[in-house]
Amino acid sequence: MRDYPFVKTEILLPHSGFEKWACIACDQFTSEPGYWLEAARIAGDSPSALKCILPEVWLGNDDERRVSEINANMREYLGGGVFEEFRDSMIYVERELPDGSVRHGVVGAVDLEAYDYNAGSVSEVRATEATVIERIPPRVAIRRSAPIELPHIMLLCDDPKGEVIESIEPEKRNLRKVYDFELMQGGGRIRGWLIERKDADRISEAVSALPHGNNTPLIAVGDGNHSLASAKECYRQNPTERNRYALAELINIHDPALVFEPIYRVVFGCDTDELISLAKKSIPEGKTRIVYYTETTEGEFSIDGLPADLLQKVIDAYVAGRPDAYCDYVHGEDSAISLARSGPGIAAFLFAGMDKSELFPYVAEHGALPRKTFSMGEARSKRYYVEARRIDPV
Repeated sequence: MRDYPFVKTEILLPHSGFEKWACIACDQFTSEPGYWLEAARIAGDSPSALKCILPEVWLGNDDERRVSEINANMREYLGGGVFEEFRDSMIYVERELPDGSVRHGVVGAVDLEAYDYNAGSVSEVRATEATVIERIPPRVAIRRSAPIELPHIMLLCDDPKGEVIESIEPEKRNLRKVYDFELMQGGGRIRGWLIERKDADRISEAVSALPHGNNTPLIAVGDGNHSLASAKECYRQNPTERNRYALAELINIHDPALVFEPIYRVVFGCDTDELISLAKKSIPEGKTRIVYYTETTEGEFSIDGLPADLLQKVIDAYVAGRPDAYCDYVHGEDSAISLARSGPGIAAFLFAGMDKSELFPYVAEHGALPRKTFSMGEARSKRYYVEARRIDPV
């Protein structure tokens, strides 16, 4: 039997308390600590995925102690009867988003032998954005001593006929529902059904049978590429059969509820007039509209090309020479504008995103996009940590 790139695996779910257990991906609300403080208040003293991750808003703030506490919490949960274990399984997921639409996916394990994030890769599972090597070591530091993983990775397949994930919908009445609950802080609702053994094998076969080749990937990494790259690095350091795989959710790029949103740039600690003037002068004028906001002003200019490429280069050059300046990547217009309006020295740049139909053809022809080109939905539509899986510490 051939090796499939997306397969069934061991999945851990909490026995109860899902509303306090599930929390949003660690790379969201990175400039809004209030979100994470409220998440901690909601979780309280209960077991929570929040206590098994390091939100990026806290990076650089006593990381070693935080990582040690995370690993201790994981071991406590594994030994304390928190989890119910499902072997040789996948989970069919219906995610009701804050706008009422429903996104469908399947949680399983991706084979890291089939994944390569390096430029020029022609692997079956491929990165869609440039991987920033400097972002991998901090994530490896978190994962290398962890006994479990919790995924915010979302993978994409190109299935216009709906032959894989959509085929599960009529059969879900015959499946065991393993969770159905409201997600904290306006994240919507999520439901999951258990897919076992032979039924899971059929999904693996159906995924691998999707058209691909001619440099087109079978599976593209939509969200969480740096987390998947970190899993690959830990597999290299400790190549066990368990570490060969990483838990992830697979989604059809043609799912109507899957919307590509732009990722806006917000620059802190800057001379806003200087930065905006520099951007206008440095980038050739074109048809791509960029709207900017500061504490007291707003305006727009147009450029010729991808903002995630051309505008980002200007921002990178600007902050490189100014130790107090830095750029954050923000999901959602309201969040970006609110940050810009919150005080002096902050500039937000907003622009339209790419259409999701362009993704697979672009990756096939050009390789990975510039980093932070698109987001699969706004912040509250991101994946929440629900499922977990055992891994072998490095």
